[in-house]
Amino acid sequence: MGCNPEVLKHVPLFALLDEEETAVLAAQVELKNFAPRQRIYKMGDPSGQAYVMVCGKVRVTTVDEDQQEVVVDEPAHGEFFGFASMLEQTPHQTSATAVEDTQCLEVSRGDIATLLQRKPHAGMDMLTVLGRQFHASQQLVRLRAMRNANEVIEKKSTLPERIADSMVQFGGSWTFIIGFIVISSIYTVINIGLHKAAWDPYPFILLNLILSLLAAIQAPVIMMSQNRQDRKDRVRNELDYAVNRRAEVEIQGLARKLNLLGDQLGDLEDLLRGKPAGGAGGGQTKA
Repeated sequence: MGCNPEVLKHVPLFALLDEEETAVLAAQVELKNFAPRQRIYKMGDPSGQAYVMVCGKVRVTTVDEDQQEVVVDEPAHGEFFGFASMLEQTPHQTSATAVEDTQCLEVSRGDIATLLQRKPHAGMDMLTVLGRQFHASQQLVRLRAMRNANEVIEKKSTLPERIADSMVQFGGSWTFIIGFIVISSIYTVINIGLHKAAWDPYPFILLNLILSLLAAIQAPVIMMSQNRQDRKDRVRNELDYAVNRRAEVEIQGLARKLNLLGDQLGDLEDLLRGKPAGGAGGGQTKA
């Protein structure tokens, strides 16, 4: 039990403690060593202890509604993990696994209570750490919620861009075509019927001017809408790429697990083959 007080002095969370308080805390906490791929705790385990990173690397993960593993945090030196469950005395909501050779301080609820009694200001340091982890979780939720390219584009679109989309949508509809034919027909029939009193006699120069202006306005509006469609396709491609990367990571994880199972099955097969051979050899010697 206990750890070297010098270890606590290099942990930012305990840097404000004086020598006496550091010694008291060092006698309570324990320094744990974890090998690569060793599980520190898993989801659903009783939350008796929390951990503080000393050195190495730890990956804290959870499982979403799609039963996909999601990396929640990779705590840096001096940061807590498993802290909220330890304080609430509820089962762990995440799993923590050592990625490489790792050293962590194992801290219990009683250790924290003693620390706060001795050094109340240390509570603000722990709250800061928890706030940083909370913001990281919020950012993770926001990133994973942005799945619909149309919603992403609509949130960023401006009023002129929405007007351009509406004009292009109307200009490419049968309503516009039929309405344009009807209005043009009425316009020409009225001017032909008025003969010399017509405001735009044949060959309808004013009508040609209006049509030219309409075409000149439609061209940049269509280009604006196409640019928005290009951005929408780009966002959709980025989201698809993120999904593909996630699928690739999951496939690689499954491949690693299958390789590990294969190695373990090979070791078991060698062990089973070795036992009958040893038994046979013993029988011959005895005979």
